[in-house]
Amino acid sequence: MKSAVLHKAGTRGHSDHGWLDSRHTFSFAGYYDPERIHFGALRVLNDDTVAAGMGFGKHPHDNMEIISIPLEGDLEHKDSMGNTSVIRHGDVQVMSAGTGIFHSEFNPNADQPLKFLQIWVFPDRKNVTPRYDQITLNIEDRHNKLQQILSPDADDEGVWIYQNAWFHLGKFDKGLCIDYQIKAKGNGVYAFILSGKVTVNGQPLEARDGFGIWDIDQLSVVADTNAEFLLMEVPMNF
Repeated sequence: MKSAVLHKAGTRGHSDHGWLDSRHTFSFAGYYDPERIHFGALRVLNDDTVAAGMGFGKHPHDNMEIISIPLEGDLEHKDSMGNTSVIRHGDVQVMSAGTGIFHSEFNPNADQPLKFLQIWVFPDRKNVTPRYDQITLNIEDRHNKLQQILSPDADDEGVWIYQNAWFHLGKFDKGLCIDYQIKAKGNGVYAFILSGKVTVNGQPLEARDGFGIWDIDQLSVVADTNAEFLLMEVPMNF
């Protein structure tokens, strides 16, 4: 039985609105592929570039865990809970949309684009009270090791969400190899390569490729070049 899925960078959905250039790993907005709706509880993985001084106006969300990871530039956030903040490379932002929120996201810089990952995860419960959080991470803590940036536990490292999920970032030198242990039975892992070349469980991957694998207890990651990547462990059935 099939227990892995490969999404090459060039096969992703694409929308170019001028001010926003977005690549969609999974079906989103005007991009629809019945074979690419979600990977377990991972529903959206958007690779967004926002032009200088532009952004998303106020819009609603509900019953979704929304994670934003800036890669370059700054992201200015405002929401109906009264939060106003700027998140930068090295920060991670999370919102539990729950019963419903409105928010806007802008690139406050007039001289450089914003690049960030927008990730949605199905929650393990509905209609929670909306919440917002952001943290600043030490980027050096992901050099040649996995840095946990998200978990289900508010007392653990990184932000937390209403789902039995763990995210890790790694920035590895060429030749480094690690094994990642699956933390919860029934979970799978979706690897997204930010830069360089990586081999995950024997599957060669390049920048912006995605590779999902499940029905395993652990997986191996080998940096074939200097590389940066994101591992997202999520429930496959929820």
